[in-house]
Amino acid sequence: MSHPVSTPILYSGPLSMFGAKAQIAALEKALAFELVMVDYESQRGYEPKHPEVLRINPKRQVPVLVHGGLEIFDSTQIFEYLEDLQPAPPLWPAGAQERAHARLLEHKSDEVYFPHVIKLMGLQQVLHGEPARAAIAACTAYCMEMEALLEGRKWLAGSYSYADIAFFMAALFGERQGAPLTAAMPRLLAWRGRMMARPAVAPVVHAMGAWLIAAGRPAPAFMLPGS
Repeated sequence: MSHPVSTPILYSGPLSMFGAKAQIAALEKALAFELVMVDYESQRGYEPKHPEVLRINPKRQVPVLVHGGLEIFDSTQIFEYLEDLQPAPPLWPAGAQERAHARLLEHKSDEVYFPHVIKLMGLQQVLHGEPARAAIAACTAYCMEMEALLEGRKWLAGSYSYADIAFFMAALFGERQGAPLTAAMPRLLAWRGRMMARPAVAPVVHAMGAWLIAAGRPAPAFMLPGS
């Protein structure tokens, strides 16, 4: 079966953690794709919703990927499609158990760690309150698990993978919301430096940082162009 000849279209947004995941993955694969950055407004978010996002995704969210007759959403599903579409360079490990472990880490970044960050998004005015402290503690505990995982290795699943992309973006949002990587996490800090050195990662992060500054919102120093 031949691959679609059309150019993939990725719908993302300037503050979409999941969209940034998909964008980084497509860049890592050196795929030619069209990026449609859906308008975002600080007070109303992504309202009004982009019509293609509404048509394709019943969750009404980016990212959405369109490639020929294929229309999919969810960053993890996009990861899987990109891996089949462009196997090299591989972004899942080769062995079955190693690949399963990497998939688990990618899933945990989205579904175990990131919900605590989402909770913090609604608690920015009360970060000293008990709910925020509990969410920050949960983020920190998860980060310490990843810190331990990096002992003796450069990447979370052994080889560089979607697991690294997923946790990098989730932790970036944790940093923005009051749950930063700390000096107690030297391996994670070094890992973040390796991530930012990747040509597929830095442009996505710097564009997001520039958008935040232009909107009058704070951004961690590592997100800024020239950092």
